[in-house]
Amino acid sequence: MNYVRMFFKDKKILVGATILLTMVFVAIFARYIAPYSPHYMGFTPLESPSFKHILGTTATGQDVFSRVIWGTRMSLAVGLLVGLFTTVISVILALISGYFGGIVDNVISLFINVFLVIPPLPLMIVLAAYMPSRGMWTIILVITVTGWAWGARTLRPQIMSLKNRDFVKASIIVGESSFHTIFIDILPHTLGLIVANFFGTAMYAVISEAGLEFIGLGNVNDISWGTILYWAENDQAMFFGLWSWLLVPGILIALLGTSMALMNFAVDEIINPKLKGEKNG
Repeated sequence: MNYVRMFFKDKKILVGATILLTMVFVAIFARYIAPYSPHYMGFTPLESPSFKHILGTTATGQDVFSRVIWGTRMSLAVGLLVGLFTTVISVILALISGYFGGIVDNVISLFINVFLVIPPLPLMIVLAAYMPSRGMWTIILVITVTGWAWGARTLRPQIMSLKNRDFVKASIIVGESSFHTIFIDILPHTLGLIVANFFGTAMYAVISEAGLEFIGLGNVNDISWGTILYWAENDQAMFFGLWSWLLVPGILIALLGTSMALMNFAVDEIINPKLKGEKNG
């Protein structure tokens, strides 16, 4: 309960959550917020920003503002889904490795270390380039495959430490099942670290998705902030003076990443109050 009070009092979380919830609202109600269909190509191509087209139009006559609004859905979905999938994989492997130890721990640790050694960006580019199909779920798969290992690496020592605590040993001695010990006695004490891992990987996913889409390794017909940047670069937006076509999606990506980073930092401080004390000192 104390953690809950600290959660809602923390200014970082309030700012981060406000940004995130605003974007969730925009994503859900994009149909009603966007003034035009993101696919409609009946406007004059490469119009400058005006009252009718706040961010101008694309080279194919589409309203940029409407595409930015609709692009919120995919960019946000990729971030949240990758955060969820990578966190689940990390937690499962860390729990199995940290709790059972022995050869199981050695094998899983080797597996984790292999993925940590491989640079994630080149691996993402190679995987995305050679995937048989391209689209949102391909991007999610590629980022998940390259992004789960760090969370498992940081969570595993925590599980190993908790396993040696008296209350966990007592649970094992009285004959509680491994399932009960892991999910009832150990897992609740790692929730803060798990939440921090979720926001960290979600932020990583948002930036990675935009990067992969920007260099054309996604489905360029999808509508996300990354594909908007791809078409802005491809159609030479800056040459025609349409700076807003490039600038606004970039700012929104930065804002979404910032909101997740703020919540990540706040969760870290709640878990480890010494961090706040060190900063104040």
